[in-house]
Amino acid sequence: MHIDHITIRTDKLDGSIDFYEKVAGLNIVRDLRKIDAQIVFLADADGDTRIELIQVPAGNGYCGSGISIGFHTNDAAGLREKLLKDGFQASDIISPNPSVRFFFVPDPNGVQIQFVEQ
Repeated sequence: MHIDHITIRTDKLDGSIDFYEKVAGLNIVRDLRKIDAQIVFLADADGDTRIELIQVPAGNGYCGSGISIGFHTNDAAGLREKLLKDGFQASDIISPNPSVRFFFVPDPNGVQIQFVEQ
């Protein structure tokens, strides 16, 4: 398993994009602002480093720690079932479109760990 991306929830989307482009040398590789979502993915030239920025209103409780870590999996449903059997708390599977399925599990520090199949 490998890290697919790190998610940062922000109320400063444009400033965050500017920061990661100028400071970390990342470029926008997927921009969902055009389809009514405020989500932007940035990556390095090789696609090895990926950041997902999600715009949320200031003070929104959804932010939590503001960070989640996404791991790639080939079988979201199977992994979720295994983690539930092992006593972990797992969210329902979320599928924003037919090619993506994911769920979250909190780590011991409260960081949301996402397991994504795409």
